[in-house]
Amino acid sequence: MRRAHGGGGCVSGRSPAPVLGVRALSRATLARQHLLARAPAEVGVARVIEDLVGMQAQNPRDPYPALAARLEGFTPEALEALYAAREVARLTLMRGTLHLVTARDARALRPALLPVALRALASTRFGKATRGVDEAAVAAATRALLADGAPWSRADLGKELAARFPPYPADGLALLATLLVPVVQPPPRGLWRESGAATWTPLDGWLGGDAAIAACEEEELVRRYLGAFGPASVKDVRTWSGLTGAKAIVARLRPELLVLRDEGGTELFDLPDAPRPDADTPAPPRLLPEYDNVMLAHADRGRILPDGAKPEGWAASVLVDGFFAGHWRLDGAAGGDEARVEIALHRAIDAEEEEALVAEARRVLGVLAAGADHAVSVRVGALRDGPPRGF
Repeated sequence: MRRAHGGGGCVSGRSPAPVLGVRALSRATLARQHLLARAPAEVGVARVIEDLVGMQAQNPRDPYPALAARLEGFTPEALEALYAAREVARLTLMRGTLHLVTARDARALRPALLPVALRALASTRFGKATRGVDEAAVAAATRALLADGAPWSRADLGKELAARFPPYPADGLALLATLLVPVVQPPPRGLWRESGAATWTPLDGWLGGDAAIAACEEEELVRRYLGAFGPASVKDVRTWSGLTGAKAIVARLRPELLVLRDEGGTELFDLPDAPRPDADTPAPPRLLPEYDNVMLAHADRGRILPDGAKPEGWAASVLVDGFFAGHWRLDGAAGGDEARVEIALHRAIDAEEEEALVAEARRVLGVLAAGADHAVSVRVGALRDGPPRGF
C-alpha cells in the first residue's frame, strides 16, 4: 500500500511535522481496521481480532457484523468454532468494558488493564458501596466459589459474597469479584444463532494452555493501539486505554515514533511503517455494529464522525465514504426464511454510493442470514421504532 501524508504542508514551530487532514486520518485508521479493504480469507478470524487489539463485545453478537465488514469469506460458524476450541474469549478489558480477544491477548492484556477497570469501578456507585472491603479476602472467596469451573451469574456470586462480607451489597461485591479474579464469559453467550445468560468462569480454567504468557507492557500496548487506530494523540491513547500515564508512555516511545499533526495543530504519533493511504483513497460503504472499535477509540472522533456529528445513542452505524452516515437494522438473521436490512441515512448520498451501499447490505445479509430471502431498504430519515439495539 502506498504511504502518503494526505493533507500536505507543515506547521511552524520548534519541531515541524507533516499535517494530516481529516480525510487522511480517516483513511489511515480505516486501512488498519480492515475497513478500506477486507482482509483476505486466509488471514483468518483470530488474526483480524488481534490486529484490532480485540473487538467491542458488550453486545455479545456485535463481533459478527464487525467481522463481516472486515474479513473476506467470514461466516458466523468460523467465530463459533474459535469459541468451541477456546481460542477466543469475552472478558473485561479496555475502559472496563467487555471485549472479544484471542486467548493469547486475554492473558497478555488483562493484567495491563486491570488497574483501569478497578479505577473505573471505584468511581461508580458500586465501587463506592464496597469501599473499604478486604479485596484480598473477596478475591480468595471468589476463587473458592469458582474453583470447580462451573459458570456463575453475577447475581448468584453476589449473594454468596454478601453473606460472607456484610454489610457490603451483593451487586457491588460481584462486580469487584469479577475484576479481582480473572474471569471470562463462556458460551453460549456470544454465539450467533444461540445465546444465554451472562455467566462467569475462571480465565485459566476456560482457556487452559500457557498460563505463563507475559503481561503486555504499557509501551507495547500503545504500539499496538497505534498500529490499529493511529495516527493518534496522547488524548486518543488515554481515551482508548484508560491509562493515566499515557503522556509519559508516549514520551518514552517518542524516539521510535513518527510525529505528525492534525489541522488544529495537535501532535499525533504513529508507527513509521503503518499504512497512511492518500486522502482521496476510495472508502467503500460498511455496516458496523452498535459498539464498534472504530467509533470509540479516539478522543477526537472527527475522522469518523463528520462535522462533529454524533450517532443517536450508540446504534449500529453506516459508513459512506469512510464517515458516519446513518444507522441500520438487521431483522430475521437468527433464523427463518426471510431477512432484511433497513438503512436510515442522516444525509443524502448520490446514486453510485447508494448502489454500493445496497450491494454491501446484500453481502452482509449473505453472511449473517445465509439461506434466507433477502431484502434491503434505504432512505433518509430515522429508523422505524428508533435506533437498533444489538443483534
